Amino acid sequence: MLELSVDARIRRRGTVKDSPEFHNLTGAIAAYGTAVAPPTALQQREEFPRLTSQLDVPVSVGAVS
Repeated sequence: MLELSVDARIRRRGTVKDSPEFHNLTGAIAAYGTAVAPPTALQQREEFPRLTSQLDVPVSVGAVS
């Protein structure tokens, strides 16, 4: 998915701004970002406790709801 987004960004750079192709590629890039956001958020949520435990931060500081 990320490779598709990168390819779309590269292709968009080679198009005329405000052309139909430019807007189609902009929409595709936005759609890829929307599709990638939930799995990325879940991954970050899973990694956060592991990262904070490595920082040796007091529990009262590390626990934020």
